[in-house]
Amino acid sequence: MRQEIINLYDAYTHEHLDRRRFMSQLVQLLGSTAAAAAAIRALEPNPAAAQTVPADDARLQADHVEIVSETGLRGYLVRPVESAGDLPAIVVIHENRGLNPYVEDVARRAALEGFLVLAPDFLSPMGGTPSDPDKAREMIGELDQQATIQNAVAAVRFLRTHEDGNGKVGVIGFCWGGALANQTAVHDPELDAAVAFYGRQPSAEEAARIRAPLMLHYAGLDERINAGIADYEAALNSAGVEYMLYMYEGVNHAFHNHTSADRYDRDAAELAWSRTMEFLKEKLGG
Repeated sequence: MRQEIINLYDAYTHEHLDRRRFMSQLVQLLGSTAAAAAAIRALEPNPAAAQTVPADDARLQADHVEIVSETGLRGYLVRPVESAGDLPAIVVIHENRGLNPYVEDVARRAALEGFLVLAPDFLSPMGGTPSDPDKAREMIGELDQQATIQNAVAAVRFLRTHEDGNGKVGVIGFCWGGALANQTAVHDPELDAAVAFYGRQPSAEEAARIRAPLMLHYAGLDERINAGIADYEAALNSAGVEYMLYMYEGVNHAFHNHTSADRYDRDAAELAWSRTMEFLKEKLGG
């Protein structure tokens, strides 16, 4: 798919471009309403393709849990059935579409690597993630930022004190969740590790507060997010924060999300995931 179409779609899904203007520009680029509709189908996530690990996989135990927080928070908790000793723990933070089948699948993948995993639904205070991704994005935009950050810290605290955990907790975030993973590192000085996939960066003042080691994954074609990398690196270096930064050339924002066929890049996704699992096992144990 032409890069200008992918960029336009990203502007619609991340920069508050209204749908009428988005559709008008897409039709202009493609020449017809039918072609525009086909492009949207190729770019939008396909929930039917989400499961790489079945929800009823016998190797895993999965539950929906309540997390104590100021606003009320629910989440998807999953762990391996057969495990020796206490487990290192991970909070998986969703994109701006909420807690959907893709994110739950990511949680199961991490659990199969030997982690206790919690995927919170940050739209819980608004009734939970809807099935319509456009509605979910609208709801995400209405969340109180500071309350949401505190909910992320509460999710980390839930795992830090969980009876099945070893007391060490990391976070992984994607897109909107990548930004929140960065902010969790800013606001929780006890966090043990954070991984941000193509996430918006904190300010230099915020970065100076980070104590957790970081792993940062970026997409080479993601000009919107990449514009903040240089300042973030400078702030991390100035503060002496331990971090690893990987740039995946020639791939788009959301390259890890296998449910979006025209943005997913298998090679980059698998490499980033293997690096993430190795990093978190090193920092959290397991």
